[in-house]
Amino acid sequence: MTDLETLRSALREPPAEGFAAPDLAAIMTKGRRIRRRRRLATGAGGVAAAVVTVLVIVGAVALKEPPPAEQPLPPAASAPGPASTSTSAPPETPAPAATSAPSDPPLGDVISLGIRGDGGRPLVLYAVAIDEPTLPGIRFGLQVGYSNDDGTYEGLQSTNEFKGSDRSFGFHATDGGDLVQDTFVPVFGYFAGPAARIAGTVRGKPVNAKTAVWSEDPSIVFYWFDPADVGSANVLSPLIAYDAKGQRLTK
Repeated sequence: MTDLETLRSALREPPAEGFAAPDLAAIMTKGRRIRRRRRLATGAGGVAAAVVTVLVIVGAVALKEPPPAEQPLPPAASAPGPASTSTSAPPETPAPAATSAPSDPPLGDVISLGIRGDGGRPLVLYAVAIDEPTLPGIRFGLQVGYSNDDGTYEGLQSTNEFKGSDRSFGFHATDGGDLVQDTFVPVFGYFAGPAARIAGTVRGKPVNAKTAVWSEDPSIVFYWFDPADVGSANVLSPLIAYDAKGQRLTK
């Protein structure tokens, strides 16, 4: 008999002792306990995993949130200072409104120029007194202005010598040829000496000035040119003074 046949014969033989019937109820109860423990273990593991997951999520959120802004420190306490005693400055006194100064009063006779300015008012020429410590040798100057109906005068343009003596021989304070307050002021000035005629040249053309002797000093001769002949002092050259005999007093 081979080994295989021996094994098969042994399996066919009945057992020497009979086996008890299986307790199915106990087997089922024990199986339920095993399954319950597995479920709890699985649930505990799931809860643990869930807790870990929540912690990770919370940690991630905490890492993503910006750090809280630093709160400013409270100001350092300082010792109380003395009570302020400053008072508001008194209001400034408003400056007086600017007004036009009256014209200097004429010194001697007023001379009509035979010219009318803005509004048809006549222009006049007259001397005015000068009292300036820095000009010790200058005591008068000339002024062209309006003659008003009430006997007053409104100055437009003034001129005077600025060095030496105002009565030294020769021409002095030639000015004018300007538009002032919509009025053309003619070229004017004065000559110290016995001048009977004063002439000049404009672009090669001889022109004569009108003259008048100053009532305060006969050695002073006022002169002015017609605006139609002389439009500016810059184009007038040279000025020449002649005496009563027609002799030149200046070179």
